[in-house]
Amino acid sequence: MRKSSVFSFPRPEKSPIFYGYIILLVGTLGVYCSIPGQTIGVSVFTDPVKDALGLSRNQFSNAYMIGTIVSSLVIGRAGVWFDVYGARIVATVAALVLAITLFLCSFATHMSSFVKEVLQLDTWLVPFTIMTLLFFLLRFAGQGVLTMASRNVIMIWFDKHRGKVNMFTSIALSFGFSSSPLWVDALIEHNGWQGAWQYLGVGLLLISVVIYIFFRNSPEAHGLLPDGVKEISETEEKSILNKKQYTLPEAKKTRAFWMYALLLSFNSFFVTGLTFHIVSIFASEGHPKSEAIAIFLPASVVAVTISTIANFFSDYLQLRLYLYLMIVGGIFASIGFLFLNTPFGIPLLVIGFGMMSGFFAVLNTIVWPRFYGRKNLGAITGKVMSFLILSSALAPSVFSLCFSTFNSYELIGWLGLSFLLFLVIGSVKARNPQ
Repeated sequence: MRKSSVFSFPRPEKSPIFYGYIILLVGTLGVYCSIPGQTIGVSVFTDPVKDALGLSRNQFSNAYMIGTIVSSLVIGRAGVWFDVYGARIVATVAALVLAITLFLCSFATHMSSFVKEVLQLDTWLVPFTIMTLLFFLLRFAGQGVLTMASRNVIMIWFDKHRGKVNMFTSIALSFGFSSSPLWVDALIEHNGWQGAWQYLGVGLLLISVVIYIFFRNSPEAHGLLPDGVKEISETEEKSILNKKQYTLPEAKKTRAFWMYALLLSFNSFFVTGLTFHIVSIFASEGHPKSEAIAIFLPASVVAVTISTIANFFSDYLQLRLYLYLMIVGGIFASIGFLFLNTPFGIPLLVIGFGMMSGFFAVLNTIVWPRFYGRKNLGAITGKVMSFLILSSALAPSVFSLCFSTFNSYELIGWLGLSFLLFLVIGSVKARNPQ
C-alpha cells in the first residue's frame, strides 16, 4: 500500500488514540455522504426534475437505468485505482466529482435549453441524454467509488475487530440512510430542486476536504498495526506471512467469490425491484398502499438487529454460516412474495427482507479482506460492486416487464427460489480460500 502524500497532518503515529477509530468515523461519514448518488437520494428529485425537463416517468427512469448500467461497467477500474493510489486520493476525487456533478444537475434545464437552441432541436432526446450522462456520474462517483473507498479503508485499518467496527458503521448508516429522504425533501421544499442540489454540492466540497485531511491509506504506512495492537506474536506473524494476497483473477477462480458475489447481487436485485414497485406489487394482490409502505419499518428493525448481532459475532464465526442464513432469508422473502394474498405472506416477506438486508451489511464488507487479503482489495470489491450496481439497475425494468407481460409478479418469486436453490447447492464447497 502506498504511503501518504506530503500533507501529513494529523500524524496517525502521534495520535493519542488508535487512528483507526478516526478512520472509522470519517469512513462512515464518507459512505453517508454518497447519498446524493444513491437511489434513495435521487428518488426524491424524480418528480420535480422530470417535470422541469419535460420528460415522462419512463424516460426519466430509463435515463437513470442506462446511466447506472454504464457506471457498473467501469466501476471495476476505480477499484484498481484504489489499490494503486490509495483510499485518500480516490475518495477525495470521488467526492469532488460528485460535488461538481450535483452542481451540473442543478443546471440541467439550462443545459438542455442551450443544447436545443444550438442544435435547433426540440426533442426529449436532449434532456434525456443530458440526464443519462449526469446519472452516470452520480452513480459512478457516489454509489460506486466514494462508497467503495470509504468502506475499504475502514477494513484496511482493522483485522480481528472488523465485525465490531462494521457493526458501528451498519447501525449509523441504517438510521442515516432511512432518514435521508425526509431531510432531502425538506431541502427541496425550502430551496427548490436546483437549490437543493447546489447545497448538497457545497456539502460534498467540504467533505472532500475532510476526507483528504483525515484519510490515511493503511496503518503500516505510519508504522502502526491493524486494530491498534502494539506488537504481534510469532504465531500471528506466521499467520500473516502465510496469508495469500489474492489478485482479482485469482479470486475469481475460487468458488467462494462467485457464491458470495451472486448472493449479494440477488439481494440488490430483489430489494431494489421490490422497493421500486412496492405499491404495484401489493395492489396486484389486493393490498392498499398503506400496507405496502408499512413493511419497511419492521423490515428495518429486523435488518438492524441482525446486522448488529451478526457483525459482532463475525469476528469469531465462519462466514459460510451467514451465507446460508442469508439464503434462508431470500427463500423466506421469495415465498412471502409469492403468497402475499395469504395471512403468512407479508410476515414472511418482512422477515426475509430484513434477514437479507442484515446479512448483506455484514458479508458485503467483511468477506473480501478476510478471504482475499488487503493488497488488491480495491480491484476485488470493485468487481463485486459492478455486479451489485448492474443488478440494481436491471431490477425495476425486469419487474415491470414481468408484470406487463403476465399481469402478475409471480414469475419473479419462482425465479428467485430457483436461483437460491442453485446457490444452496453451489455454496456447499464455498469455503474461505485462506
